[in-house]
Amino acid sequence: MTTSSSSAKNAMPPNLQQLLLNRKRPEEEEEEEEEEEEEGEEPNTDADSKPIVLVTNSEGIESPGLTCLVQALVRHALCHLHVCVPQSDKSVSGHSVTLRKTIEASSAQIDGATAFEVSGTPVDCVSLALSGALFSLSKPVLVISGINRGSSCGHLMFYSGAVAGAREALLCGVPSLSISLNWKKDESQETDFKDAVELCLPLINAAIRDVVKGTFPKSCFLNIEIPTSPLRSKGFKLTKQSIWRSTPNWQAVSTSRYPPGHFLASKQGLGLQFAQIGRDASAAGAARKLTTQKNNLEIVESIGASGKADSNRVKKYFRLEFLDKQQEDIDDDMDYRALEIGFVAVTPLSLSPYTETDIQMAASDWISSVLPREQ
Repeated sequence: MTTSSSSAKNAMPPNLQQLLLNRKRPEEEEEEEEEEEEEGEEPNTDADSKPIVLVTNSEGIESPGLTCLVQALVRHALCHLHVCVPQSDKSVSGHSVTLRKTIEASSAQIDGATAFEVSGTPVDCVSLALSGALFSLSKPVLVISGINRGSSCGHLMFYSGAVAGAREALLCGVPSLSISLNWKKDESQETDFKDAVELCLPLINAAIRDVVKGTFPKSCFLNIEIPTSPLRSKGFKLTKQSIWRSTPNWQAVSTSRYPPGHFLASKQGLGLQFAQIGRDASAAGAARKLTTQKNNLEIVESIGASGKADSNRVKKYFRLEFLDKQQEDIDDDMDYRALEIGFVAVTPLSLSPYTETDIQMAASDWISSVLPREQ
C-alpha cells in the first residue's frame, strides 16, 4: 500500500518497483504529447531539448556496470549522455583530487554518448566534466556514478570512489545518484549488472524527469545499493547510513611474494576482484588493465632516523586487505542490514552532518511523489 508524501515512512513498499513500472512509460508519454501537438501547435523536433545526464564511475570505461547502464539510458532516449570516467580502476580513491599534476582526457567510443577517459580520480572526472572545459554543451541536470562492483554501505562510503563522484556533483550544485551492486565472489556474475540496471532504471528515469521539473530533492544525493541477486530483490527501502565497516588488515609481505604486475584481490566489500583480460579484449584495454594491476601493489616504505647513511635505510612491504566482520542486532532501516536481507537500500546523503531529519523527509517526500496516490 502506498503512502502520501505527508505520511511517508522509512520503509518503502516492497512493490515499489512494480508501482514505478506501472507509471506511464516514456514512449506512452511521447505518444500523448504527439496527440496534443496534433491538435495544437507544431511538434518540437529540436533534439537538443533533451536534458543532459553525466555518467561516471570508479572502475573505468570497460566495466560491465557502466556498459549496461549506458546502454539502457541510450535505449530509453530520455537524455543526452556524457560519460567521463577514470582511465584505470579508482575504486577506493575516496574523495581525492589531482593537484600539481597535469591530467589527460582522451576521447572514447561509446554508441549514443560523448565519452572521455581521464587520467585522474572519479572526483576529477566529475569536477572537470561539470566545469565546462571538457564538454561543449550545457551543464548536466543529473550525475549518475556507477554501477560500482561491490557494496559502499556504512563507512565504506568514505572509501568509495563511486560515492565520491556523486558527492562531488552535489558540491557543484548538480543532483546525483551513486549506484553499487553488492558483488560477491563465487556467487555473482556479469549478467547481474544488466539485472541491476533493469531493477533501478524506473527510479533513474523518475529522477531525470523530476530534476527537470524541479521536484527532485536538492539537499542530498541518493546512494543506491543493489542486493547480490537483483532478480530476487524484495523491493526498495529508504535507509540510513550505518556504522558498518570492514576491518583493515595490513600484512607484511616480501618483495618476491607479490612481484610487480601481480594483483591480489581484496575482499568483495570494496568491489576489487582479480583482473580478467578476455581473449576479445583490445590491446589498449589489456595494457590499461596491466597498469591498474601494477598500481594496486601498495608499497609502504619505512625510513630510518634522519641523518643515517643510506645503507641503514629499511624498506618494508605491506598489503592491505579488508576483512568482513559479522554484524549483530542491526536495525533493518540501516543500509547494510537492508541490503543483506535483499532490499535495494536507498540512502540520502547530505554534505552537512546536521540535517539528517531534513534530508530523510525530503527523500521520503520525493519517493512518495513518484508512486501512484491512494484512491
